[in-house]
Amino acid sequence: MIGLVFFLVSYLFFSGLLPSLSESIDFAHWFNLIGACFLLSFNDVCPKTKTNKVASILTTLGVIAHIGLCTIDFIMSSYGNNEIEKAELSQHISNSPLIFYPFVAVGPSLLFLGLALHAFTFIKTETIKSLMVIVGSVAVGISFFALKNGILMVLSCAVFVLGLGLLLYKNEAKKVLNE
Repeated sequence: MIGLVFFLVSYLFFSGLLPSLSESIDFAHWFNLIGACFLLSFNDVCPKTKTNKVASILTTLGVIAHIGLCTIDFIMSSYGNNEIEKAELSQHISNSPLIFYPFVAVGPSLLFLGLALHAFTFIKTETIKSLMVIVGSVAVGISFFALKNGILMVLSCAVFVLGLGLLLYKNEAKKVLNE
């Protein structure tokens, strides 16, 4: 649950709904980094099926990509207001397929894909919650990359996080009752 809260807060920073608290600390990416790392725990709490093994691999690769992306963004923010240096770094990353695709273009989406696949395993028993995660993950990508709409991105992330949280709560409550 901690990872979900951190992840959602990072999107509140990204959207601008939460103001930057400091020029020297990139809170948005710190919250995103910590949240993504905590989301690895979904690999342990979900059932051990073939589908979930694939989901676990995708989730892990997505977390690794988030770590790389946040590192790139920390470096980018270290340039402060030097837009020329930022543009040069951005151009260099865009021209480096070994950095661009795994850490910027494709990799971070694997976290959403992996978690959506985990949620898909509950589609028959927890249809609404599973669909919240699946639709929310797709909507985050569309709102961020295609529409570039911060408010829609936060709402999409909130649906995604709420669906995962409800699935996690249901799973943990079930474990407690079985003990």
